[in-house]
Amino acid sequence: MEIKFIENKNLKEKPKGELGFGKYFTDYMFEMDYIEGKGFINPTIKPYAPLVIDPAMMVLHYAQETFEGLKAYKNEKGETLLFRVEENAKRMQLSNRRLCMPEIPVEDFTQAVKELVAIEKDWIPTAENTALYIRPFMFATENGVGVHAAKSYKFLIICCPVGNYYKEGLAPVKIYVEDFYTRAASGGTGFAKCGGNYAASIIAQEKANKLGYAQVLWLDGKEHKYIEEVGTMNALFVINNEIYTAPIEGTVLNGITRKSCLELLKSWGYTVNEVKLSIEDLMRYGESNELTEAFGSGTAAVISPIGELNYKGKIITVNDNQIGPITNRLYQAITGIQKGLLEDEFNWTIKI
Repeated sequence: MEIKFIENKNLKEKPKGELGFGKYFTDYMFEMDYIEGKGFINPTIKPYAPLVIDPAMMVLHYAQETFEGLKAYKNEKGETLLFRVEENAKRMQLSNRRLCMPEIPVEDFTQAVKELVAIEKDWIPTAENTALYIRPFMFATENGVGVHAAKSYKFLIICCPVGNYYKEGLAPVKIYVEDFYTRAASGGTGFAKCGGNYAASIIAQEKANKLGYAQVLWLDGKEHKYIEEVGTMNALFVINNEIYTAPIEGTVLNGITRKSCLELLKSWGYTVNEVKLSIEDLMRYGESNELTEAFGSGTAAVISPIGELNYKGKIITVNDNQIGPITNRLYQAITGIQKGLLEDEFNWTIKI
């Protein structure tokens, strides 16, 4: 793929101090269009700028939209590293297939990310717990009001320097277990990374925030019985020194950080159980202290320890609200590989 480059003559001043998450955006973005019968056309890296959107653009009415999230880091030598970018490309293909959108070839997705990040390398922060967050996304651009798969789409990639996703950082977060609203159901879009899933989750997130909780733990949509995932992360639990997490069966996002955690845990000799675990059993394990650690995994937070669970007013504290040894080991291992501080035995990183 030959990518056109348009120079930005008005470069921004880079942020100083606390970055937050998703507040500052870099100088450039990648843009590529898809037109039925022509395929993907006009791949371009151009100045970051607003888009012109027609009021009848189909994404605004029927939500044909998917996105991804990954990060770039700098190692101690100042070299740029990407983490498992091809896994993001494959997952976006899966999401696009479910939303009846054209699939971007893995090599084109990867090339676009690499070339954009190479141009924006000076935006990659190097302070502790920082990175350059990369957001590829795609949406329907055909204009018209009528429910059908669009005939044209736009694929973009934008970047932003970020700090911790949660204000708590690596400190344990409090999680509210949602027992009424449903995030995903069998046959739906729960496994796809699309905006509609997140829009549907906001009402429970606001409910949790009002009660003083950072995130929501979702249960299955059929019985509200089995644990699935946290709103922005997969959920993992250490019970009797074995790892438990929900299986990938169509209602849970196939998290890349989750996958990395499981591969590391297995290599360390832990038994990993990808099984349906009921919330009642989890609470019982918590009360008997057989639940010794709980944590979320995702690109934004990497690893986020869970210190408290609230289910129907019943509260359990996990590991005295402290980060556990397995959780901490995973965090140190994954961030160490991402930043080039540890040997990459799995060949997860790409050097630009």
